Amino acid sequence: MHFAISIPQHAPDGTFDSAALRTYLRRAEELAFSGAWTGEQTLGTLPHLGPVETLSFAAACTEQLRLGCAVFVATQHNPVQLAKSISTLDQLSAGRLEVGLATGGRNRMFSAFATDPNTIVARFNEGLQLMKALWTDERVTFRGRFWQLEDAAMEPKPFQKPGPPVWFGGGHPAMLRRAALHADGFFGAGSTTTAAFAEQVSVLRHELAVSGRDPATMRVAKRVYLVIDDDAERGRARIGRALNDMYGYFGVPDLAPVAVHGTPGMVIDGLRAVADAGAEMILLNPMFDEAEQMERLAAEVVPHIAGADDPAPVAT
Repeated sequence: MHFAISIPQHAPDGTFDSAALRTYLRRAEELAFSGAWTGEQTLGTLPHLGPVETLSFAAACTEQLRLGCAVFVATQHNPVQLAKSISTLDQLSAGRLEVGLATGGRNRMFSAFATDPNTIVARFNEGLQLMKALWTDERVTFRGRFWQLEDAAMEPKPFQKPGPPVWFGGGHPAMLRRAALHADGFFGAGSTTTAAFAEQVSVLRHELAVSGRDPATMRVAKRVYLVIDDDAERGRARIGRALNDMYGYFGVPDLAPVAVHGTPGMVIDGLRAVADAGAEMILLNPMFDEAEQMERLAAEVVPHIAGADDPAPVAT
Protein backbone atom coordinates (compact mmCIF):
# COMPACT_ATOMS: atom_id res chain seq x y z
CA MET A 1 0.00 0.00 0.00
CA HIS A 2 1.43 3.34 -1.06
CA PHE A 3 0.25 6.89 -0.44
CA ALA A 4 0.85 9.90 -2.65
CA ILE A 5 -0.14 13.50 -2.00
CA SER A 6 -1.70 16.07 -4.30
CA ILE A 7 0.22 19.20 -5.27
CA PRO A 8 -1.69 22.43 -4.48
CA GLN A 9 -2.57 24.07 -7.81
CA HIS A 10 -5.08 26.77 -6.96
CA ALA A 11 -3.53 30.24 -7.07
CA PRO A 12 -5.70 33.31 -7.68
CA ASP A 13 -4.11 35.99 -9.84
CA GLY A 14 -1.03 37.45 -8.17
CA THR A 15 -1.08 35.17 -5.11
CA PHE A 16 1.26 32.32 -6.08
CA ASP A 17 3.73 31.71 -3.24
CA SER A 18 6.78 29.90 -4.59
CA ALA A 19 8.37 29.56 -1.16
CA ALA A 20 5.25 27.94 0.30
CA LEU A 21 4.96 25.42 -2.53
CA ARG A 22 8.66 24.62 -2.34
CA THR A 23 8.33 24.02 1.42
CA TYR A 24 5.24 21.85 0.89
CA LEU A 25 6.96 19.66 -1.70
CA ARG A 26 10.10 19.22 0.35
CA ARG A 27 8.03 18.35 3.40
CA ALA A 28 6.10 15.77 1.37
CA GLU A 29 9.44 14.19 0.52
CA GLU A 30 10.55 14.26 4.17
CA LEU A 31 7.31 12.52 5.14
CA ALA A 32 8.15 9.76 2.64
CA PHE A 33 5.06 10.01 0.49
CA SER A 34 5.57 7.88 -2.60
CA GLY A 35 4.68 10.66 -5.00
CA ALA A 36 3.12 14.05 -5.61
CA TRP A 37 0.50 14.50 -8.32
CA THR A 38 -1.27 17.25 -10.19
CA GLY A 39 -4.53 17.34 -12.11
CA GLU A 40 -5.49 19.22 -15.25
CA GLN A 41 -8.26 21.79 -15.70
CA THR A 42 -7.62 24.06 -18.66
CA LEU A 43 -11.02 25.78 -18.68
CA GLY A 44 -12.95 26.52 -15.51
CA THR A 45 -13.61 29.15 -12.89
CA LEU A 46 -10.98 27.94 -10.41
CA PRO A 47 -7.48 29.48 -10.77
CA HIS A 48 -5.94 26.11 -11.57
CA LEU A 49 -2.23 26.13 -12.45
CA GLY A 50 -1.19 24.05 -15.46
CA PRO A 51 0.17 20.57 -14.72
CA VAL A 52 3.26 20.70 -16.97
CA GLU A 53 4.48 23.94 -15.43
CA THR A 54 3.63 22.83 -11.89
CA LEU A 55 5.43 19.51 -12.34
CA SER A 56 8.47 21.34 -13.71
CA PHE A 57 8.56 23.39 -10.50
CA ALA A 58 8.13 20.23 -8.42
CA ALA A 59 10.97 18.48 -10.26
CA ALA A 60 13.30 21.34 -9.33
CA CYS A 61 12.27 21.22 -5.66
CA THR A 62 12.54 17.48 -5.02
CA GLU A 63 14.87 14.56 -5.57
CA GLN A 64 12.96 11.37 -4.75
CA LEU A 65 9.22 11.92 -5.09
CA ARG A 66 7.56 10.31 -8.08
CA LEU A 67 5.75 13.10 -9.94
CA GLY A 68 2.59 12.65 -11.95
CA CYS A 69 -0.54 14.09 -13.51
CA ALA A 70 -3.88 12.38 -13.03
CA VAL A 71 -4.86 13.04 -15.65
CA PHE A 72 -3.92 14.82 -18.86
CA VAL A 73 -7.04 15.07 -21.01
CA ALA A 74 -5.17 13.72 -24.02
CA THR A 75 -7.87 14.63 -26.52
CA GLN A 76 -7.32 18.32 -25.72
CA HIS A 77 -3.64 18.11 -26.66
CA ASN A 78 -1.65 17.68 -29.83
CA PRO A 79 0.13 14.36 -29.15
CA VAL A 80 3.42 15.53 -30.65
CA GLN A 81 3.58 18.52 -28.33
CA LEU A 82 2.39 16.46 -25.35
CA ALA A 83 5.00 13.79 -26.08
CA LYS A 84 7.68 16.50 -26.10
CA SER A 85 6.48 18.00 -22.80
CA ILE A 86 6.35 14.60 -21.12
CA SER A 87 9.79 13.66 -22.41
CA THR A 88 11.19 16.96 -21.15
CA LEU A 89 9.60 16.52 -17.71
CA ASP A 90 11.01 13.02 -17.46
CA GLN A 91 14.47 14.36 -18.21
CA LEU A 92 14.13 17.26 -15.76
CA SER A 93 13.06 14.87 -13.00
CA ALA A 94 15.71 12.24 -13.85
CA GLY A 95 13.09 9.61 -14.58
CA ARG A 96 10.55 10.27 -11.83
CA LEU A 97 7.54 11.03 -14.03
CA GLU A 98 4.20 9.17 -14.14
CA VAL A 99 1.65 10.02 -16.85
CA GLY A 100 -2.12 9.75 -16.49
CA LEU A 101 -4.19 10.00 -19.67
CA ALA A 102 -7.93 10.12 -20.33
CA THR A 103 -10.32 10.94 -23.14
CA GLY A 104 -12.33 13.45 -21.09
CA GLY A 105 -16.08 13.48 -20.57
CA ARG A 106 -18.55 14.88 -23.05
CA ASN A 107 -19.30 17.82 -20.75
CA ARG A 108 -15.94 19.33 -21.78
CA MET A 109 -15.73 22.12 -24.35
CA PHE A 110 -13.95 20.17 -27.08
CA SER A 111 -14.82 22.87 -29.60
CA ALA A 112 -12.16 25.04 -27.96
CA PHE A 113 -9.55 22.50 -29.03
CA ALA A 114 -10.81 21.88 -32.58
CA THR A 115 -11.85 18.38 -31.52
CA ASP A 116 -15.02 16.63 -32.61
CA PRO A 117 -16.41 14.97 -29.44
CA ASN A 118 -17.56 12.04 -31.58
CA THR A 119 -13.91 11.20 -32.34
CA ILE A 120 -12.36 11.39 -28.88
CA VAL A 121 -11.80 7.64 -28.47
CA ALA A 122 -10.18 7.32 -31.90
CA ARG A 123 -8.04 10.41 -31.20
CA PHE A 124 -6.99 9.04 -27.83
CA ASN A 125 -5.92 5.70 -29.26
CA GLU A 126 -4.07 7.20 -32.21
CA GLY A 127 -2.44 9.90 -30.09
CA LEU A 128 -1.09 7.36 -27.59
CA GLN A 129 0.32 5.25 -30.42
CA LEU A 130 2.05 8.31 -31.86
CA MET A 131 3.48 9.43 -28.51
CA LYS A 132 4.96 6.01 -27.82
CA ALA A 133 6.53 5.98 -31.28
CA LEU A 134 8.11 9.38 -30.67
CA TRP A 135 9.46 8.19 -27.30
CA THR A 136 11.10 5.09 -28.75
CA ASP A 137 11.85 5.40 -32.48
CA GLU A 138 14.81 7.29 -33.91
CA ARG A 139 12.67 8.31 -36.91
CA VAL A 140 8.88 8.25 -37.11
CA THR A 141 6.77 7.90 -40.21
CA PHE A 142 3.15 7.91 -39.13
CA ARG A 143 0.08 7.91 -41.36
CA GLY A 144 -2.88 8.20 -39.09
CA ARG A 145 -6.41 9.47 -39.41
CA PHE A 146 -5.68 12.66 -37.45
CA TRP A 147 -1.88 13.09 -37.58
CA GLN A 148 0.71 12.40 -40.23
CA LEU A 149 4.51 12.50 -39.86
CA GLU A 150 7.19 11.69 -42.40
CA ASP A 151 10.66 10.67 -41.18
CA ALA A 152 10.27 12.87 -38.08
CA ALA A 153 12.66 12.85 -35.13
CA MET A 154 12.06 13.96 -31.54
CA GLU A 155 14.86 14.35 -29.01
CA PRO A 156 15.53 13.92 -26.21
CA LYS A 157 13.65 10.71 -25.53
CA PRO A 158 12.27 10.19 -22.02
CA PHE A 159 14.77 9.36 -19.29
CA GLN A 160 12.79 6.19 -18.51
CA LYS A 161 12.88 3.52 -21.20
CA PRO A 162 10.80 2.90 -23.22
CA GLY A 163 8.93 5.78 -21.58
CA PRO A 164 7.30 6.85 -18.32
CA PRO A 165 4.57 4.64 -16.85
CA VAL A 166 1.19 5.43 -18.43
CA TRP A 167 -2.00 5.30 -16.38
CA PHE A 168 -5.49 5.42 -17.89
CA GLY A 169 -8.22 7.39 -16.14
CA GLY A 170 -11.97 7.07 -16.56
CA GLY A 171 -14.42 4.34 -15.69
CA HIS A 172 -16.26 3.19 -18.83
CA PRO A 173 -15.92 -0.57 -19.44
CA ALA A 174 -14.44 0.12 -22.89
CA MET A 175 -11.74 2.27 -21.28
CA LEU A 176 -10.99 -0.47 -18.76
CA ARG A 177 -10.66 -2.90 -21.66
CA ARG A 178 -8.16 -0.57 -23.34
CA ALA A 179 -6.29 -0.14 -20.06
CA ALA A 180 -5.89 -3.92 -19.74
CA LEU A 181 -4.29 -3.95 -23.19
CA HIS A 182 -2.25 -0.75 -23.33
CA ALA A 183 -1.70 0.88 -19.91
CA ASP A 184 0.67 0.35 -17.02
CA GLY A 185 -1.99 1.32 -14.50
CA PHE A 186 -5.58 2.37 -13.88
CA PHE A 187 -6.29 5.54 -11.90
CA GLY A 188 -9.76 5.86 -10.38
CA ALA A 189 -11.19 9.37 -10.45
CA GLY A 190 -11.65 11.45 -7.34
CA SER A 191 -15.22 12.13 -8.46
CA THR A 192 -16.01 8.39 -8.25
CA THR A 193 -17.45 6.78 -5.13
CA THR A 194 -15.57 3.94 -3.48
CA ALA A 195 -18.38 1.54 -4.45
CA ALA A 196 -18.17 2.55 -8.11
CA PHE A 197 -14.38 2.25 -8.00
CA ALA A 198 -14.70 -1.30 -6.65
CA GLU A 199 -16.93 -2.19 -9.61
CA GLN A 200 -14.39 -0.69 -12.02
CA VAL A 201 -11.58 -2.73 -10.48
CA SER A 202 -13.69 -5.87 -10.86
CA VAL A 203 -14.24 -5.13 -14.57
CA LEU A 204 -10.53 -4.39 -15.01
CA ARG A 205 -9.53 -7.71 -13.45
CA HIS A 206 -11.95 -9.50 -15.76
CA GLU A 207 -10.45 -7.76 -18.80
CA LEU A 208 -6.94 -8.65 -17.64
CA ALA A 209 -7.97 -12.29 -17.41
CA VAL A 210 -9.58 -12.19 -20.87
CA SER A 211 -6.43 -10.69 -22.38
CA GLY A 212 -4.19 -13.19 -20.62
CA ARG A 213 -2.25 -10.45 -18.88
CA ASP A 214 -0.66 -11.00 -15.49
CA PRO A 215 -2.61 -8.75 -13.07
CA ALA A 216 0.65 -8.08 -11.20
CA THR A 217 1.73 -5.95 -14.18
CA MET A 218 -1.26 -3.59 -13.80
CA ARG A 219 -1.09 -0.99 -11.04
CA VAL A 220 -4.32 0.33 -9.53
CA ALA A 221 -4.73 3.70 -7.82
CA LYS A 222 -7.45 6.14 -6.81
CA ARG A 223 -7.59 9.85 -6.07
CA VAL A 224 -9.48 10.54 -2.83
CA TYR A 225 -10.80 14.00 -1.99
CA LEU A 226 -10.68 14.32 1.77
CA VAL A 227 -10.48 16.46 4.86
CA ILE A 228 -9.61 15.68 8.47
CA ASP A 229 -11.81 17.73 10.77
CA ASP A 230 -12.55 16.93 14.41
CA ASP A 231 -16.01 18.40 13.75
CA ALA A 232 -17.30 15.88 11.18
CA GLU A 233 -20.27 17.96 10.03
CA ARG A 234 -18.12 21.04 9.52
CA GLY A 235 -15.67 18.96 7.50
CA ARG A 236 -18.42 17.61 5.28
CA ALA A 237 -19.78 21.09 4.63
CA ARG A 238 -16.35 22.53 3.82
CA ILE A 239 -15.36 19.81 1.39
CA GLY A 240 -18.79 19.92 -0.22
CA ARG A 241 -18.30 23.61 -0.98
CA ALA A 242 -14.75 23.00 -2.26
CA LEU A 243 -15.91 20.26 -4.62
CA ASN A 244 -18.74 22.43 -5.88
CA ASP A 245 -16.22 25.20 -6.60
CA MET A 246 -14.17 22.72 -8.64
CA TYR A 247 -16.90 20.85 -10.51
CA GLY A 248 -19.92 23.16 -10.48
CA TYR A 249 -18.68 24.94 -13.62
CA PHE A 250 -19.12 21.66 -15.50
CA GLY A 251 -22.67 21.10 -14.28
CA VAL A 252 -21.69 18.19 -12.03
CA PRO A 253 -24.11 17.65 -9.11
CA ASP A 254 -23.16 17.56 -5.42
CA LEU A 255 -20.00 15.46 -5.03
CA ALA A 256 -19.79 15.53 -1.23
CA PRO A 257 -20.74 11.81 -1.08
CA VAL A 258 -17.53 10.84 -2.93
CA ALA A 259 -15.28 12.50 -0.36
CA VAL A 260 -13.73 11.02 2.77
CA HIS A 261 -14.16 13.42 5.66
CA GLY A 262 -14.39 13.69 9.42
CA THR A 263 -12.28 12.70 12.40
CA PRO A 264 -9.01 10.80 11.91
CA GLY A 265 -10.82 7.56 12.69
CA MET A 266 -13.47 8.26 10.07
CA VAL A 267 -10.82 9.06 7.47
CA ILE A 268 -8.92 5.87 8.35
CA ASP A 269 -12.10 3.85 7.79
CA GLY A 270 -12.79 5.61 4.50
CA LEU A 271 -9.29 4.99 3.17
CA ARG A 272 -9.34 1.35 4.32
CA ALA A 273 -12.48 0.92 2.21
CA VAL A 274 -10.67 2.35 -0.84
CA ALA A 275 -7.77 -0.05 -0.26
CA ASP A 276 -10.18 -2.97 0.15
CA ALA A 277 -11.79 -1.96 -3.14
CA GLY A 278 -8.48 -2.63 -4.89
CA ALA A 279 -6.32 0.48 -4.68
CA GLU A 280 -2.63 -0.25 -4.30
CA MET A 281 -1.85 3.46 -4.24
CA ILE A 282 -4.09 6.20 -2.87
CA LEU A 283 -3.62 9.80 -3.92
CA LEU A 284 -4.60 11.85 -0.88
CA ASN A 285 -6.18 15.08 -2.09
CA PRO A 286 -6.99 17.68 0.57
CA MET A 287 -9.08 20.47 -0.93
CA PHE A 288 -7.85 23.25 1.40
CA ASP A 289 -5.34 23.83 4.21
CA GLU A 290 -3.09 21.46 2.28
CA ALA A 291 0.06 21.76 4.39
CA GLU A 292 -1.80 21.27 7.68
CA GLN A 293 -3.84 18.41 6.23
CA MET A 294 -0.72 16.67 4.91
CA GLU A 295 0.86 16.75 8.38
CA ARG A 296 -2.28 15.32 10.00
CA LEU A 297 -2.59 12.60 7.36
CA ALA A 298 1.02 11.52 7.88
CA ALA A 299 0.78 11.54 11.67
CA GLU A 300 -2.80 10.51 12.43
CA VAL A 301 -4.08 8.45 9.51
CA VAL A 302 -1.61 6.67 7.26
CA PRO A 303 0.36 4.82 9.99
CA HIS A 304 -2.90 3.22 11.15
CA ILE A 305 -3.88 1.71 7.79
CA ALA A 306 -2.81 -1.92 7.56
CA GLY A 307 -0.24 -2.62 4.89
CA ALA A 308 0.88 1.00 4.57
CA ASP A 309 4.47 1.15 3.39
CA ASP A 310 4.64 4.95 3.50
CA PRO A 311 4.73 7.65 4.62
CA ALA A 312 6.77 6.93 7.75
CA PRO A 313 6.55 9.30 10.72
CA VAL A 314 9.53 11.63 10.95
CA ALA A 315 10.87 13.75 13.73
CA THR A 316 9.73 17.36 13.73
